[in-house]
Parts: sequence; structure tokens; C-alpha cells
Amino acid sequence: MTSTSPVRRFMAAPPSCVRKRAAPLASPVALTMALTVALAGCTSPPPEHFYSLSSALPVLPLAATVPASGATAANATGAASTAAPYFIEVLAPSVPPQVARSQLVVTSGAGRIDLLEQERWAAPLGAELGQALSLALTARLGAIDVFRTPTPEHAAIYRISTSVQRFESAPGQYALLDVVWSVRLAGSPKVLTCRSELKEQVAPGYDALVAGHRRAVGRLADAIGAAVRRLASGGAGC
Repeated sequence: MTSTSPVRRFMAAPPSCVRKRAAPLASPVALTMALTVALAGCTSPPPEHFYSLSSALPVLPLAATVPASGATAANATGAASTAAPYFIEVLAPSVPPQVARSQLVVTSGAGRIDLLEQERWAAPLGAELGQALSLALTARLGAIDVFRTPTPEHAAIYRISTSVQRFESAPGQYALLDVVWSVRLAGSPKVLTCRSELKEQVAPGYDALVAGHRRAVGRLADAIGAAVRRLASGGAGC
């Protein structure tokens, strides 16, 4: 997408209203009631549909993982503790302004995009993407996302930054996620910076389009999770 692409607001067409020659009514009151009912039918707004990038992502129990850092986290009751291999900090993603909104933005032609008023994310796209990535990484690593949360002293924290270069949606064709991302060990110069371009073929329909983006987020989490493990073991490179 480029900043010069025209944006069109697309709304489902309201119910059509067919004018017919009316037979004489018994009274002005009856005529007013009939017109009110007709206008109500003509102005009924189409329903809105809401989508999430994270609702289909699995979450694995922390107890199934093997400790790597020796950190522990108390469970909800405080009666026991569960080993956590990693602390991660998933920072809020940066997304292009063209798609940084609640409405779905779809590619509908060469250099043209449509803004769908009735097809929306459950939250603005940046927030949806950040939550989906956090859930996917904690599931894959058995980690705890400590963004804006106090952490134990001397805990190893892996800070994850993402900058979305392209987030393209072409219904019936593809879902594209192009991201520059980095993993840094907090308080250390050790950092990995990489780029992932993830393209998923999708079937027609907005449900299939969103499912394609979920798969792309899952593949991104796979790449970032592998980088966290490499950095933790002293490795380098994407």
C-alpha cells in the first residue's frame, strides 16, 4: 500500500424502496402511518460484523514447559508456583496509517483500497495485532508477557518490537503481513533484527480473509519465538 492510494468508504446498499401509486387512504392519519413504516424500512442500517486476530489462536499451559531462566510465577490462588522459561515484553506494534483503524481495509484494484464500514476489527488493528502476537508467543514459548508489569529483580526479559510495513487484504485472493521485527535482551546490547513477509492464500469471504491473517500472525510468532530461543542460547542471525 502507498499513501497515495485513494480510499473509498464502502457501505452495504440500504434496502431499496419502490414507489407505487397509492390508492386513496381513508384518512390523513392512516397516510402518515403508512409513510412512517415505509421510511423506517428504507433507512434500516445494515448490520456490522466484528473480527478478531486472536480468537482462534491456541494457548498452551505453562506447566507443560521446561524452565530456562529459573524464574517462577505464582498461580491465581497463590498456593503454588509454575516455572516460566522466559519473560517477554511485546511492545505495541507500529502499523501503517492507512490500516490503523477499526474498519477492514481491502484492496479492490490497482492502487485502490476500500474502507468497509460494516466489517470491523474488534479493536483498532494495532491493538488486535499486538494482542494476537502476545498470545501466540506466550503459547509457543510458555512465557509470560510482562509489558507494563513489574518483574523479578535480575530477570531476563526479551523485548519484542514490530513495525508493520504492509498489511494487505485482498478478499478471495490473499492476506499479506510484512513486518520488520527485533528481539532484544533488556539491559544488553544483544539484539536480533529480522524481516518476515508472510502471504496466505484465502477463499472468498471476510471470514476466510481474517483466518488468513491469523495464520500469518501464527507464522510470525513462530519466527519470533525461534529468535527468542536463539538469543537465549547465545545464537545470532535470523
